[in-house]
Amino acid sequence: MEFFPPKNPAGEAKLRETIGALQALRPDYASVTYGAAGSTQERTLATVAMLARDTELEAVPHLTCIGSTEAGIRAILEHYRELGIRRIVALRGDLPPDREDPGFFHQALDLIAYIRAFGGFQIYAAAYPEFHPRAVHARADLEYLQRKVEAGASGLITQYFYNPDAYLQLRDDLARRGVDVPITVGVMPMTNYAQIANFSAQCGAEIPQFLRRRMESFADDPGAQAELAIEVASRQCRLLLDQGAPGLHFYTLNQAEATLAIARNLGL
Repeated sequence: MEFFPPKNPAGEAKLRETIGALQALRPDYASVTYGAAGSTQERTLATVAMLARDTELEAVPHLTCIGSTEAGIRAILEHYRELGIRRIVALRGDLPPDREDPGFFHQALDLIAYIRAFGGFQIYAAAYPEFHPRAVHARADLEYLQRKVEAGASGLITQYFYNPDAYLQLRDDLARRGVDVPITVGVMPMTNYAQIANFSAQCGAEIPQFLRRRMESFADDPGAQAELAIEVASRQCRLLLDQGAPGLHFYTLNQAEATLAIARNLGL
């Protein structure tokens, strides 16, 4: 499960309600995002502490390069070690429009190597089945993924996608390169089509035409959109689990309903 840090007391109450509902699924961990351009650092730290203190979930914080200094990253890692955090998702992060360089750590590869040298954490890295939107070409993206694993990433979590073949091809391409780490499937049910279409345009996740057309035909019926989204996501999850995917990573958007519905459909 992935959550984002709430912005206010109402958001925190909603997150606690969502966590209460999703704890029943006994997920392996709950990741916490770092926010666009690293903008929620303090709220991320607070949310991670809340999960560690008040819930049964293992908290796995995101950590990005944006605005980084070596001293700052070391202080965060020391804080997480004191909290008993064992795993971290290491990312470059999205650059804000007014910034050309992330910081002391220029890319995820640098951050992964630093965390590995610091010691004490299992590291996850991001993978894009349809390739990173800023990758020079597909081969370069595969090479960079391989380097992240060689630098210390012991698992990959994918960006969400709606074409299962994209995941299967990525898995097979990496296997041919000798990359043998779990590649967890990122799942984003398209329950809010307008919102997800906007996300997808920014991150390069393709929405297949058959799905786009159906969603657009239900523009005046959000309930039908959500029903279709859960049906499609459930079918994709089942197909990929049957093909050997090691697990599912739900981008919950701090909501429980879609994740619970898919879990029921999968018999989880």
